[in-house]
Amino acid sequence: MRLGTKAWNNVVIISMLLMIFFLNGIHHKLNPQSEPKGPQRLLPEQSFVLTLAFPGYKIERIGTSWRIDGLWQAQPEQLRALIALWQTTLLDVAQVSLNQDQALSVAQIWIASQELPLSYQLYQADGQYYLFDKQQQHWLQLSTEQANLLFAPLALDKQ
Repeated sequence: MRLGTKAWNNVVIISMLLMIFFLNGIHHKLNPQSEPKGPQRLLPEQSFVLTLAFPGYKIERIGTSWRIDGLWQAQPEQLRALIALWQTTLLDVAQVSLNQDQALSVAQIWIASQELPLSYQLYQADGQYYLFDKQQQHWLQLSTEQANLLFAPLALDKQ
C-alpha cells in the first residue's frame, strides 16, 4: 500500500506534533520547578512600579512623584519610601497552609513590564503574619513590623 503526497504530509505533520509534545513533556520532567528556598523578593529586581493599591487606597506614579487617593495623609517622601520598601523587601518562604477566605488585606502592584497586577494577600495566624504571593503560589513569612510597614495605610496594629 502506497501513500499519496497528501497522506505523507499528514504523517509528517502528526509526527512533528507528537515529537514536540513528547520533547516538551521531557523538558518539564528533567527540569521540575522546585520549591523556592531562602529569602524571596516581593517584586522583580529593577521593577518600575506604576501603582500600589490597597483596599480604599491607591498610590500612583505621576511623572517622577507619587500621589495617593484615600484618607491616609502621607508626604511624598513617605510614599516613595513605601514603594522602595516593596521593591527591596526579602521574605522567607513559609511552609503553611491557611484558609484563603480570611485575608486581612490585599495589595496589588502594577509594574511597567507586566499587563496584570501582582497580588499579595496578607494573613495573620498564631500571632504571625503571612503573605500569599498569588502569582508564585507560595507563602511568605513576615514580622509584625514588616507587615505594619508594608501595609502602612491600613494601620494593622489597630485591627
